[in-house]
Order: sequence, then C-alpha cells, then structure tokens
Amino acid sequence: MAATSSLQADGDKGKSEASSKWLNAVSDPMTNIHTFPACMALADLHGDGEYELVVGDLGPDGRQPRLKVLKGTVLRESPLPALPAAAVTFLMESHEPQTPAVAIASGPCVYMYKNLKPYFKFSLPPLPVNPLEQDVWNQAKEDQIDPLTLKEMLEGIREKAEVPLSVQSLRFLQVELSEMEAFVNQHKSKSIRRQTVITTMTTLKKNLADEDAVSCLVLGTESKELLVLDPKAFTILAKMSLPSVPVFLEVSGQFEVEFRLAAACRNGSVYMLRRDSKRPKYCIELSAQPVGLVLVHKVLVVGSNQDSLHGFTHKGKKLWTVQMPAAILAMNLLEQHSRGLQAVMAGLANREVRIYQDKALLNIIHTPEAVTSLCFGRFGREDNTLIMTTQGGGLIMKILKRTAVFGEGGGEADPLLSQPVKLNVPRKTRIYVDQTLREREAGTAMHRTFQADLYLLRLRAARAYVQALESSLSPVSVTAQEPLKLHAVTQGPRPPRGRSRLLSPALPLPLSWPQSRARSPAASFHMGPQTSLQKWGPAPRSSPWDVSSQEPGGGLLRSLFTSVTAGSPRGSDCPGQGWGRPGTTQAQGGRGALRHPDLKVLRPPTSSQRLPEVCGLIHLGF
Repeated sequence: MAATSSLQADGDKGKSEASSKWLNAVSDPMTNIHTFPACMALADLHGDGEYELVVGDLGPDGRQPRLKVLKGTVLRESPLPALPAAAVTFLMESHEPQTPAVAIASGPCVYMYKNLKPYFKFSLPPLPVNPLEQDVWNQAKEDQIDPLTLKEMLEGIREKAEVPLSVQSLRFLQVELSEMEAFVNQHKSKSIRRQTVITTMTTLKKNLADEDAVSCLVLGTESKELLVLDPKAFTILAKMSLPSVPVFLEVSGQFEVEFRLAAACRNGSVYMLRRDSKRPKYCIELSAQPVGLVLVHKVLVVGSNQDSLHGFTHKGKKLWTVQMPAAILAMNLLEQHSRGLQAVMAGLANREVRIYQDKALLNIIHTPEAVTSLCFGRFGREDNTLIMTTQGGGLIMKILKRTAVFGEGGGEADPLLSQPVKLNVPRKTRIYVDQTLREREAGTAMHRTFQADLYLLRLRAARAYVQALESSLSPVSVTAQEPLKLHAVTQGPRPPRGRSRLLSPALPLPLSWPQSRARSPAASFHMGPQTSLQKWGPAPRSSPWDVSSQEPGGGLLRSLFTSVTAGSPRGSDCPGQGWGRPGTTQAQGGRGALRHPDLKVLRPPTSSQRLPEVCGLIHLGF
C-alpha cells in the first residue's frame, strides 16, 4: 500500500509539473541570501551576453552587509560599509563597450562599481545645523556648562525646534549618566554635522527611451527630498520636496523630455510629480501603509498592509482593488517582452506567489517557504527567469516555458472575477446602445411625439401658405402678359442612380392654356425606367390653369406640384440626358405630344440637404 501511494504521489507531481507554466531551475535552501526586492537587479556586467544577479545582502542578522553577484552557479562577495537600501544597474555613458555600472545606496552615500570594482562614491550634501544646538555644544567645548545641563538643554531644543538635532546630539541623549562626561570630552572638539540617509533609489532615462540609453539616478532621502543625479559628473540635476519620507519610487519617461515620478511615503500616501514641479501635483491617500509600488503600463499598483492590491491612475483615480488571502511580503514587475505582457507579482506570507494583470489572476506559484524578494528578467541566456529568495535565506529560480501563455483564470478561481466587469466601450457604440434601449422602452411615446410634430409641420405649412395668399406675397401672376416663375428646390439624400429623378417645369408658361391642351393632372408619383407625365383627360369646368378659379393661384400651384413625377431620365427625349439642361418631355397616351423647351431635369439632391419642407408641401397637395 505504501509503495502504491508513493507511486501515485509521484504521478500527481509529474502531472502538475507538466501542466505548469514554469520549469524548475534552482532550489537551494542554503544559499544564505537575505535581501528585499529593491536590492536585487539583473544586468550584463561584462558585456559577454551573460546576465548576472546583483544582490545587496543584509546578512543573516543584519550586521554583515555584503555585495553578492551570482553568475550561473558562481557566487562572488565583497563587503559593504553599511546596510544597503537599494541596488540598481545603469549605463553611465554611451561609449562602446557599454558595460553597466552597479550603484549601491548605503547610508548617506551611493557606491558605484564598474566591472565589480569600486569606481566612485557620492555623498549626500550636509543639511543645515540648528544654531541653538551649535551654540550649546560651543559652550560645552569651553567648559561653561556641565554634561547634565547640556542634556537638559538639548532635550528642550529637540521638543521645540523645527530643525532636527544632529546624530551626535541624539546619541548623546541616549548615553547613561556615568558615560556622559567621557562622551562630551570625546566629541566636543568635533564639528557638528547633520547628515541625511538614502531610503530608496531607482533609475530614470536621461534623454532616450532605448534599453541601452544613459540613465540618471533618482534618490529618496530621509529629509523628505528627491534628488536626480547626473550619471557622468554625479551632480544634482533636480531637487524635489515631499510631505513625508519616500520609501518606494516608480518613474516613467525621460529626464530631459518629460517624466512622471510616483513616490509612496511613510504617511500612507502616494505622491505624483512631473518634470517642472518642485512639489507633488497629485496625491493618493491610502487607508493603510504601503508595502510595495509597481508601475504596470500606465497603472500604479500599490500593495498595502491590509492584504490588498490597489490600482490607480497617475491622477489618483482608483481603478480596482483585489483582496489577498495573506499578507504581502514582496512585489515586483513581470514583463514578458516577446508577448508584450506586463503584470504584477506578489509574494504572500502563505507561501504563494500570485501574478495579476490588473485585477485578473493569471498564475499562482507555490513555494516551500514564504518569499521575501522577487526579480524577473534575463538571467544567463534565458530571457524569462523568475528569481525568488525566501525567509530562511534560500534561493529559488524558475524559467518560464516558451509555450506558456498567460490567460485570465490561469490560477485558482477568484471570487472577484465573477462580478460584472465594466467594458471599455467606445463612445459611439455606447450612444447607439443607449438610443436602442431608449427606443425599446419608450417606442410608443416616441412615435406619438413624431406624429404630433408631423401634424404640427403640416399645420404651420398650411398657415404660412394661407397667409402668403392673403397678403399677396405668393408668386401668382394676375395678368396673362406677366409670366409666373417657380423654382422647385428639393433637399434630402441623393437617390440611387437610375431609381428616381425629379422633373419640374421651369416657367414662364402661358396662363391661358388652350382648351385642347388643358388636361387634368394626376397627383401621384410614378417610378419607372422612363420619365413620363400622367395621362391627361378632358379639361374640367374650372381649369387649374385659369387664374379666375375660386382659389387664386391655388389650382395652378397644385398642378405644378402634383404634376411632378419621378423616374429615370434615360429613355426620355431630353437632349443630352444631362442634369439641369432644358429639354422636352413626351406625354404618352394623350391626343398628341406636349413639348416645351422650359421643362428641364433637376439635379439630384446631395446628402447634405434635407427633405422635410418639400415632403410637407407634397403631402399637403399644393
């Protein structure tokens, strides 16, 4: 039974490895590496194509800081003067061969290494000293006050002064009474200096966005300042102030063009700064302390000590929140260049590493111990390598399979994914959908409104027509010698070619038409391949062409409008078949043919014109 269960366990393990997206490369619990994500970097330090891992190690008890470089399976070490706060690699110049330098932030200094040899040391400029503190130490130097009085005066200055005390004074306040006199005799001859320390560090491209472009160093200090250093002269190019001490930094852009800088501070806020701003432009106030900050595309992902991830825009708008099953110990960026993928990795206290793209869970990696630092990139000659260190000092390396494709739901089921997600619908599509829903819900009311407007249009057109007739403003000729001119303008979308054309008589026509030619017009439109007028019958007793009809000019205008027929000009005897040219029209089915040179074919309307006016007039019948 034991053998059977062992074989089954091995089979399950092999099946899980086959379905996993990662290959196990290294798993060594005895590497003795104690660090955090800000002190890990990958770079080709010798220009031979072999990428190495640079680690600012704190030591097992935090008292033996060392710089460790891992190339393949070879680990090299060198001591550091103080505990490292951050480690980055950057290019100092664009000359060949381009070998990156290593910068280790430790205390108030930044130590530069080239080819893993000490190259340059940059020290932060000293801060101004409190004048009251300086005066008290000068009195102690001249033996004007005793050590006990010195302590009382320094405590009073610390409580009331705006400028903090120096390290020398702070250390003196912690000394026992028996050791005060010896401490004063040892340090009273030394000048007082107030020095700040570096809390975080990152890199910023100087003027190009290329991967092999020259970069500047961005330092965050305990004095609530951000400093940008020149990569060649190591001078301060820019200085920015913050309301609190920065602990995490993320930058995008180029220093000489335009850049954005996000700083997560100890007061539980994230501040955004731009190139020309000396003070923060936007502020994100968190409900808890930040434990990580990662820039994924244009989204700032902030991890808090309330076991949650938050996504924000650069202007501080909150996009989403994901609750973690355990406390977040480490965060970093996963960038797969071959597929254009960027995601955030979070190492949790429950021995899991979760990978998220926005709020979608892509993958879960289980580790034998809780992970304290993460780093993803090219190591050796493998492009996609995940490097993790554990709480016990172990080292774990995994290589992403070339066939691996991350997709939503690649890990365990996330309850947040079942909630409705708002899609990024284009504005035109959103308007169309809203109009469709509105028509579906209020279709009857919309139809009634349309009919009411249509009747109102007819009524206004009739009133305008009657008013024109009563005020003698209508284009009606009162004598047989004066011709009547009528211009029919059609507005609306252009009809398809060969489908419909409009004919309109362009008068002057004689007002007293012979009885043999007088016909009764038919008020209809005829769609056909030829342009024709309806068959004319005998003249009525009151001819529409007679000015002396009961409605002055009404019969004539009604004849002019209702005699318009639609059809193709092809087949008619209009000379040239051209638009807008005078021609003749054959009247079919009558006693003879009607030909008049003033009958012409109008141009079809363009799409920018409208049709409601003519439609209203034709519907009314005048």
